[in-house]
Amino acid sequence: MLDQMSSVFFDEANELLDNLENQLLVLEDNPTDSETISAVFRAMHTIKGSSAMFGFDVVSKFTHRIESVYDMVRNGQAPVTKNLISLTLTARDHIRDLLSDPNNPDFLAQSQQILSDFDDFSSEYKSPSDSESEAQTITPARTENSEEESPAKEEKTYRIKFRPSPNIMQNGTRVELLIKELVEFGTATVVPFFNNLPELSKLDPEQCYFSWDIILTTSKSENDIEDVFIFLDSDSSVKIEQTDIGFSGNKKLGEILLERKAMTQKDLDDILTKQKQIGQMLVDQKIVSSEEVASALAEQKHLKQIKEHSEKKEPSAPSTSAAPASQSIRVNSEKLDQLLDLVGEMVTFNARLNQISHDIKDPQLMQLSELCERLIHSLRDTSMDMRMLPIGTIFSKFRRLIRDLANSLGKDIELVTEGAETELDKTVIEKLNDPLIHLIRNSADHGIELPTVRIAQGKATKGLVKLIAKHTGAFVTITISDDGAGLNHQRIKEKAIEKGLISPTETLSDAEVAELIFRPGFSTAKQVSDVSGRGVGMDVVKRDIASLGGTVSVESEEGKGSSFILKIPLTLAIIEGMLVQIAGANYVIPLANITECIEFLPEDDRIEENALCSHITSRGQYIPCIQMRRFFNLTEPIPQEQKVVVVNDQNQKIGIVVDKVIGNHQTVIKPIGKLFKNVAGFSGSTIMGNGSVALILDIFKLIQVVNRKEQEDA
Repeated sequence: MLDQMSSVFFDEANELLDNLENQLLVLEDNPTDSETISAVFRAMHTIKGSSAMFGFDVVSKFTHRIESVYDMVRNGQAPVTKNLISLTLTARDHIRDLLSDPNNPDFLAQSQQILSDFDDFSSEYKSPSDSESEAQTITPARTENSEEESPAKEEKTYRIKFRPSPNIMQNGTRVELLIKELVEFGTATVVPFFNNLPELSKLDPEQCYFSWDIILTTSKSENDIEDVFIFLDSDSSVKIEQTDIGFSGNKKLGEILLERKAMTQKDLDDILTKQKQIGQMLVDQKIVSSEEVASALAEQKHLKQIKEHSEKKEPSAPSTSAAPASQSIRVNSEKLDQLLDLVGEMVTFNARLNQISHDIKDPQLMQLSELCERLIHSLRDTSMDMRMLPIGTIFSKFRRLIRDLANSLGKDIELVTEGAETELDKTVIEKLNDPLIHLIRNSADHGIELPTVRIAQGKATKGLVKLIAKHTGAFVTITISDDGAGLNHQRIKEKAIEKGLISPTETLSDAEVAELIFRPGFSTAKQVSDVSGRGVGMDVVKRDIASLGGTVSVESEEGKGSSFILKIPLTLAIIEGMLVQIAGANYVIPLANITECIEFLPEDDRIEENALCSHITSRGQYIPCIQMRRFFNLTEPIPQEQKVVVVNDQNQKIGIVVDKVIGNHQTVIKPIGKLFKNVAGFSGSTIMGNGSVALILDIFKLIQVVNRKEQEDA
């Protein structure tokens, strides 16, 4: 249990640190945004509290000192400066180091240096009285004067039902500290319930028998209250409801119970006709529990006190209750991988079942097979959706990368992202991280010029790097572009000749010259720096993208900038495909790439007899095509009837001539093995219902064959 809770803590802490980095970068652009300042403070507060709860006292004390500085910022005592943002980003990285090894003496020495820098910052804005002693509380108590100096925040009243699990103390959670932290948020009335308390002889000191209702009036938000319970175990429950305090000082017990839906209006009317205490009557008739009555009476008293305290103020309008928050749970990624593997096996099993049902031609078996197929399709879609994540989960970290690169290179660079909501399989996103880092570093170092150079060229001082993602069928296209110097084709060619990659007499097009930058060890940097110049990176990009079944291409105009275009499949697991036959062998074409299927007869003169590539005319459009029999060097007789499957790659279409189109096929992608990794034309394989293997055609490679053939003919 402790290991499980520690794992949850580290996951939550890393997520908080990632969010903190994003909030700091937003705050740097909007230094007076009070919401972002509060978000940064809240993140620090949560990291501090959870670290202390799990025994990371070094992290807790370190974070507390930084939190105190942001409390000054939040109260208007200190401004948000570029220096403060830089210090906090450094502290954020250091917190991650401390979590990995809190007793490392090097890290502890760095802590002192970082805290000294924060002390230097805060000393400029502290009053003499503040400097005499450090605040020791989580949130300093406000005095009458401090309330007058800063505008008062609107207070709201919440009903909090806290029902801890009996085993909550066994995972290290101290329930009394949670209650205490809530009480410090404002004016609180705490109602404890101990109806489940057993006899003394049966009492287990490791069990929790209590539950609480807390009525809290505070200027804190509902998110702040939820943060108190952020590491609560799944068996415990917390329900937070906002209640109106406008004129609620006169609310009666029955009204409160009606509001809570503890009873009906008819129950209340029946009780009111009798001359007895309403609370006792409700309990006697088992309409409500004694706990609900005690909580409602406490709320009645609390609201009356709040009304009396604020009777000189204008009554506030009733607040609209917040929409219920979406519920989510954390699942280990290995379990999701295992789930998808099992779904893939079920898809293969279903294909086998379909094959047997069609061979036997049993109506009942065929009906069951169709039902099974529908259920597996639904299960497949659900499991795939569970693995899909917005690509913005990695986009956000590149803002920090660009900021640090700009500072180290002495450049002014802005990162613009589009399509962060575009979803990809989580495995694909994980493998995209390194290639995107290489490309962004390349754009910042080689692409964007120094401000003096940009001014001389009539450009804006600030360079622009764009990171754009969008869906294109079963693929996602990611473009990394910059408005920098662009590729110097002549210089690239000279460097390639110098390294022996090409011969001096070799003639290359601009596109082929641009492809040279993806060769291992190739670099045009005049000197090696911390950022680039060692020739390691672009070849890694191409290799990693190829391992995902994708492609990378480059477009550049000297003096205007460069664009690197990555085309990545949505998932590496299951796709919808079209099953076709060529010379008796089965092949799969990804369905998302198919535009149409056209009848083709050999007597048509649309395809030359012995040509690998030629052209057809479809719907008035001239389309290049490829004869797959000749592509595979097959010598079997050509059947009388053939089909042309028209596929597309963004704006380009080609025709693939096959013998037969069988139909849709749910395809579980399997690797074809290292032995065949260099065989052109295939991107993977799948297992058919009869146990045979069908190869998946690589549309990108086929289009490259057509393009190369057209260039040779030209």
